[in-house]
Amino acid sequence: MKQFKIMGLAVMMAIFLTACGGGKSKEVNIDIEKLSGDLLETVTTDVLSQTAAEMVPTIYSLNADDLASSIAYTSSGATACEVAVIQSKDSSNTGEVEKSLKSRVENQSALYASYNEGEVAKLQKAVIKSAGSCTVLCVCDDPDKAEDILKDYGF
Repeated sequence: MKQFKIMGLAVMMAIFLTACGGGKSKEVNIDIEKLSGDLLETVTTDVLSQTAAEMVPTIYSLNADDLASSIAYTSSGATACEVAVIQSKDSSNTGEVEKSLKSRVENQSALYASYNEGEVAKLQKAVIKSAGSCTVLCVCDDPDKAEDILKDYGF
């Protein structure tokens, strides 16, 4: 009898874990310009400059052929703040995009540690989220508010 209870619990746990893992593959329709604008207006006090779209793959170490569209805003270098919203052609690419964005954050952390250590804390709280084929990086003054905005967009 005890074995049946243990087996039952194991099956229930497997079902719950499987249900939790499906969040990233859901399709969402996101206006990347509106999302990036909402993040810029709400979560940072720094003035960020828009990066040329053709530079986004280079800055974030991405394959340009895998991208449908992208928009990125970066700081002049005085702060670590940046916002990038990247739409992949296929949602199967979001894992690679997330990995590239995490690598960007690590590289920026090492850079800022050498001359503006106060900005490293922002990088440690960087928000990286994916939903459907869209992936977002937000390094900002208010990561909790960034999370709230992303939740409103379906992340």
